[in-house]
Amino acid sequence: MVTPVPHSHPHADAPVLTAGTPLAAADAAVILIHGRGASAADILELSRQLTPAGSAFLAPQAANSTWYPLRFLEPIAQNEPYLSSALALIAALVAQAESAGIASSRIAIVGFSQGACLALEFAARHPARYGGVYGFSGGLIGPPGTTWPDFGSLDGTPIFLGCSDVDSHIPIDRVIASADRLRDLGAEVDMRIYPGMGHTINKDEIVALRSGIEAMLAQSSTHGEGSST
Repeated sequence: MVTPVPHSHPHADAPVLTAGTPLAAADAAVILIHGRGASAADILELSRQLTPAGSAFLAPQAANSTWYPLRFLEPIAQNEPYLSSALALIAALVAQAESAGIASSRIAIVGFSQGACLALEFAARHPARYGGVYGFSGGLIGPPGTTWPDFGSLDGTPIFLGCSDVDSHIPIDRVIASADRLRDLGAEVDMRIYPGMGHTINKDEIVALRSGIEAMLAQSSTHGEGSST
């Protein structure tokens, strides 16, 4: 599914910070999506803890540091046009990486909090075989009772879901429901619930991210080869 560019596109001019290997020479791309009230510079710091050779890191900056105004559990229409604009921006970054010759199986999408919700929602709406999707303290978007449409198969995409069991922003039942739905879409889901953790990213999640990116880079395809689906 292609996300249509909304009539009003609040994130159209979002700056994108970069680190690592320039995209034109990279073997893999990692899109990093910050949380509400944070910045691209904040989440780009994750690249310092990863730094795998050959990866391009792309971190877009939300308008006013917020991807959409209300909670991710509110009716979707109430978060428009910001939500569609944010998803269109991620789609544009994925397309940019693919245009540089990087297959979708070598593109990872990583987000924290509001950014995690976007990363997971993007994957569900744009199913393909990605190199990995990492949702740190997030879940699929929509009010209680949401039935998420089936847009196709994630074809074995590794998806990591990590969250506290007492996160005041992310109900544990939404994390579980998200994991179930993503499995239904064909993802290989690794869900880890951390007792008593705050709304943060812990060391275990960083290790999982590092290992996942290293595994993605270890795939046999090289720059400019492979299907971008």
